[in-house]
Amino acid sequence: MSKRDYYEVLGIEKSADESAIKSAYRKLAMQFHPDKNPDDHTAEEKFKEAAEAYEVLSDQDKRRRYDQYGHAGVDNSFGSGGFDWNNFTHANEFEDLFGGFSSIFEQFFGGSFGGSRRGSRGEQQPRGEDLRIEMSLTLKEIDTGVSKTIKINIKDSCPKCNGSGSEDGKVQSCQQCNGQGQVRQVRQSLFGQVQSIVTCPSCHGEGKIIQKKCVSCKGEGRIPKSKDIKIDIPAGISEGQYIRMRGIGNKGQRGGINGDILVLIHEKDDDVFERDGSHLICEYPISFSTAALGGEIIVTTQSDEKLKLKIPAGTQTGKILKLRGKGLPEVNNSSYRGDIIIKVDVVTPTSLTAEEIKHFEALREFDEKRGLKPGKGFWSKLKNIFQ
Repeated sequence: MSKRDYYEVLGIEKSADESAIKSAYRKLAMQFHPDKNPDDHTAEEKFKEAAEAYEVLSDQDKRRRYDQYGHAGVDNSFGSGGFDWNNFTHANEFEDLFGGFSSIFEQFFGGSFGGSRRGSRGEQQPRGEDLRIEMSLTLKEIDTGVSKTIKINIKDSCPKCNGSGSEDGKVQSCQQCNGQGQVRQVRQSLFGQVQSIVTCPSCHGEGKIIQKKCVSCKGEGRIPKSKDIKIDIPAGISEGQYIRMRGIGNKGQRGGINGDILVLIHEKDDDVFERDGSHLICEYPISFSTAALGGEIIVTTQSDEKLKLKIPAGTQTGKILKLRGKGLPEVNNSSYRGDIIIKVDVVTPTSLTAEEIKHFEALREFDEKRGLKPGKGFWSKLKNIFQ
């Protein structure tokens, strides 16, 4: 079954700003949360569908790719099985989205969100930072796809303390929050006492305290490390797109989960072609004699293939010729290729030998007999373009 449009899922316009997207998602999440709709498979699917839509539309780059390419532009953001909760990268926004994540979900649903990553606040694993890599590709690499191995610097688990951050391996439960990572605060307002749940100031939300920190990692549970990673770039990728490599970024502190690596793609300038989506465009200069009599030119493609292209007799400057299916593939659609589009440019020689002048003088007699006259055809066409 085909996916619904993400804007339709959240019930918002395509021009919706960040605030409207958050508000729409919050409303749907509250309505369809599985704990509020037990044994209702339809509600569970709607809940997941809304989360997937929010994951894409709340991310500036994903939203741009979705607006340009539809679902095909963001499918590689999720695993082969499609969206699951491991793809949801906005968990840190729940405080903002729901006005106090734990309290509101416990109040309405009597449980915790998702069920797989969190129990109490103290059980939450800190997530490592995402890393960003910028990679420049040639047109030939984009045409075929390419694998590259590069060395990066990351933060990895400390071998001395096995990632615990503790010199002796001992970790104590935080006494202030009793290991929950959160404390309840009560303040007086015009409307009476107001209770709120905030991050524990003693353990900073971890629920545990290390008394004797590891000297190697200073209690972080991770140290700097160089690492080789292999990056597989799909054919047809374009400037500004990125590849998310999940779970190989920085290690989270004290046994936390790994962040991701984002590989941002740039295109190197090509000496011959300009890119327009899957099409490649170039200007090809030809002589007066070839334009008048016709002939053949050799076009070297982005993959170094040499192709003959016929030039019809009487070709004018600006004539468009195409090599169909010889352009670039579409990302996620290797069965399709764009065209190579060639704009012919008839070149007027600027430096002539005596022999060439003699031949052109002979041609002038024939040109004068053609009775060439000015006209308005060009301007009429130009005005039609702007009407």
